[in-house]
Amino acid sequence: MEVQERIMDKAFGLFRQFGTRSITMDDIAVKMGISKKTLYAHFTDKDDMVTQTISRFISIVEEECLADRERAKDAIEELFLVMEMLDRKLLNMNPVILLDLQKFHAKAWQVFVDYQNNMLATMIRENLERGISEGLYRPDLDIKILTQYRIHACMICFQPEVFSGAHDMSRVQKVLLENYLYGVASEKGYQLIEAYKKLSQNN
Repeated sequence: MEVQERIMDKAFGLFRQFGTRSITMDDIAVKMGISKKTLYAHFTDKDDMVTQTISRFISIVEEECLADRERAKDAIEELFLVMEMLDRKLLNMNPVILLDLQKFHAKAWQVFVDYQNNMLATMIRENLERGISEGLYRPDLDIKILTQYRIHACMICFQPEVFSGAHDMSRVQKVLLENYLYGVASEKGYQLIEAYKKLSQNN
């Protein structure tokens, strides 16, 4: 299992930088300093490797999101922790990776869609409910609509054509999440956002 995880780490590093289409099993074997036979001992083919690699990345993100929720004192701090996590996860990621999944890796794309519709949707909805119960979000929010809005807003950073020239995915995601947070916040929540921003800038 350790060998398989090391292969997936190396593969994902290449996929996130160049996309999946341009990276071959030969490329991964050379970068790992192993034979293609060793790769095929752990993965049926490239599609299987992509699917397992994406599944592993999503599982890691899920674990970190749950950990952030547990340690957050309130709904707003939870989203600030998520912003920090996305800064790390999306740094230097090539947005073409999602387009490659959609076009060339149906199983991996379905894993991603399932994540959007289940885990991500649940986390967003529960954060909204938590914020309302804490008096930090406006009580009149339409949770169903905002959950769907936030899910699709998360995908904008994977669409380079939306922004002119090169853009940093982590920066785009941070700006969008911050503006979403201001939009749902109550007056009490707004003041807390400002306090967390100052704390974040000082750190």
